[in-house]
Amino acid sequence: MFHPTVARLTYRALLGRRRALILFALPALLVVIAIAVRALAGADDSTASGILGGFALGTMVPLIGVIAGTGAIGPEIDDGSVVYLLSKPVPRPTIIFTKLLVATGVTVAFSAVPVLLAGFLLNGNSQQIAVAYAVAAAVASAAYSALFLLLGTITRHAVVFGLVYALVWEAFFGTLVPGARTLSVQQWALAVGQKVGAEGALTSDVQLPLAICLLTVLTAGATWYAGRRLKSLTLAGEE
Repeated sequence: MFHPTVARLTYRALLGRRRALILFALPALLVVIAIAVRALAGADDSTASGILGGFALGTMVPLIGVIAGTGAIGPEIDDGSVVYLLSKPVPRPTIIFTKLLVATGVTVAFSAVPVLLAGFLLNGNSQQIAVAYAVAAAVASAAYSALFLLLGTITRHAVVFGLVYALVWEAFFGTLVPGARTLSVQQWALAVGQKVGAEGALTSDVQLPLAICLLTVLTAGATWYAGRRLKSLTLAGEE
């Protein structure tokens, strides 16, 4: 299910000059904010939770997921180079699964790791807040990567739809509208992080069993359907 050549090509596409600048900029901003807040306000658990939950998990992680998920396959479909990849004797599910692993790895590296570092800078991991939010970011990374990879196979405007989802649904509705929180990847990930952190350190509107179920269904379902869409692209190209 893993193809090294596909993985290498995907890494090159994701870590190209422009995407790399954006991927580095967001975590760097988080770390700078953490340093500034710690220097000005000192260590405070509520402040750390506000920054890690509001900016990091609520905005930065989904944005990085958009960049990595759509960038794993979208540009190849846009410029037609996907035809070369599809002409090789590589099963379509293997292509999708490999790209998902790469996109997830990149998202985790540029989101969960900086979240962990920022958490230690903000409050020294008091109440396990840094580790809990890092775990939540890693879990969310897999779900976002699968979702946005699927968008990349469905539409040429995957980045636009991904940004709308990340900035409007996750950052706005998923935070402010109670009913929408149940359908928020952020809340599902928080439920996992809540289990890791100290009691009361993190809160989620979704119970852990339901959150794990929804995360699994989204990740597996999006990956499966992306493979189906890739097969239809092959048929369309042959016709």
